[in-house]
Amino acid sequence: MSIHCNAKLEDIESTVLMPGDPLRAKYIAENFLEDAKLVNTVRNMLAYTGKYKGKPVTVFSSGMGMPSMGIYSYELFKFYNVQKIIRIGSCGAYNENLNLFDTILVDKSYTEGNFAFEWSEKECHTAEASQKLNKLLEETAKRVNIPYIKGNTLCNDCFYLDNIDAFVKRFPKDLDIIACEMEAFALFYMAKYFKKDAACLLTVVDSYYKKQESTSEERERSLNDMIKLALESL
Repeated sequence: MSIHCNAKLEDIESTVLMPGDPLRAKYIAENFLEDAKLVNTVRNMLAYTGKYKGKPVTVFSSGMGMPSMGIYSYELFKFYNVQKIIRIGSCGAYNENLNLFDTILVDKSYTEGNFAFEWSEKECHTAEASQKLNKLLEETAKRVNIPYIKGNTLCNDCFYLDNIDAFVKRFPKDLDIIACEMEAFALFYMAKYFKKDAACLLTVVDSYYKKQESTSEERERSLNDMIKLALESL
């Protein structure tokens, strides 16, 4: 069984929402779920299982970066029979039409890194979200009237960059990358390996073009639309 999770098999539901921040998992459990129960505390990577409008769901934090996401998505898919994971996180905008607090539904995730090669010795730098799960999220967004932008994003290893302009110029032009985050590629890649479903919703919290930034308090409030969209898709 898992060495990074002390939850029992029956403690984890088949659908998991996955924020990066453990405190965001706690926030979701306390503000959106009924009968929420803390089911994992290993390394303070908090996880809660409860119900949203009667539907069971687990909220499990992933930590930051592809290695951390790779560990937790692998163990959830392999050891806990999880069928669907929806990442809910923050991102930086690399499209001038995006505004602070916009919601993004990721189609494809591109990385310059070697996560796939290290895993399987295969050169793979683009991973795709589950089209079935994305379709469900799009239908839900229309039903609950939450606007979103669907597009491709970059999944990077470095948060602080020495030359951001050079970084942007390296983006593959055919992918039309609109934003950048740090976990989706690993999640999509693990889901494909286990033949499971994975999706990623992101909230824009800063912008390359508009030099906008947000406080931690503003981020928390703005993330509510994204959280609601993920939960309503249940």
